[in-house]
Amino acid sequence: MSSAIHPTAIVSSSAMIGRNVEIGPYCTVGDQVTLDEGVVLTSHVSVDGRTTIGARTKVYPFSSIGHPPQDLKYEGEPSSVIIGKDCVLREYVTVNPGTRGGGMETRIGDNCLLMIGVHVAHDCRVGNHVVMANQASLAGHCIVEDYVRFGGICGVHQFVRIGAHAFVGAMSFVENDVIPYGSVLGNRAYLGGLNLVGLKRRQFDRESIHALRAAYRMIFSNEGTLRERVEDAAEIFKGEKLVEQVIEFVRQPSERALCMPRNGHSAEV
Repeated sequence: MSSAIHPTAIVSSSAMIGRNVEIGPYCTVGDQVTLDEGVVLTSHVSVDGRTTIGARTKVYPFSSIGHPPQDLKYEGEPSSVIIGKDCVLREYVTVNPGTRGGGMETRIGDNCLLMIGVHVAHDCRVGNHVVMANQASLAGHCIVEDYVRFGGICGVHQFVRIGAHAFVGAMSFVENDVIPYGSVLGNRAYLGGLNLVGLKRRQFDRESIHALRAAYRMIFSNEGTLRERVEDAAEIFKGEKLVEQVIEFVRQPSERALCMPRNGHSAEV
């Protein structure tokens, strides 16, 4: 099957259009856009800039992909957007390209679901299997690892990192880094424990979850300093992959502090 382009769509002759692509009514596709095999732009979708959309990704009406970032420092540099395969971008989603100050690229992985009104700002890196509910927004330079879930109407401060399998509660504002497997909520968001629902859904084994819970209690207790607790956990839980992932995340340098339990007390897990 060749590509199907509605007569009201405006598609640049320079755009790279794969096989079986569907471009619906009133869409616009710019000169440097690449739409891989099976991409669907339903209607009224605008894709511009150096944008690549991966195979079988479907974009719904009034989404804006690849237009200049909302960054006053942007000077027209040839940055890009790369969206993976098998994603769904619902109505009014916006994804902005990168900037010279952030690596020149905004990237979204495979099998992601971005619900109505989601915004992914310049220079963000979003992993695979990420779900962002309605109106969730990422400011510039955020890193979101695989399998993260966002509740509706939440916001994430620029430069924040969110570790794999974490959960961000609805209407939360996240200004600090979120550990892998963590669950945060509130304005400003605090660490409310582990994302146990997500861990069970992803079918992590009971022993690994038990070790992670024990390490969590140690790392976020009130004894000694955070650095001391992390080093103790690294020694005690050596070989536990989930714990080691959390410890590696905490040890990495970051522009932001770490989300902690409220009032310095360890949350229930």
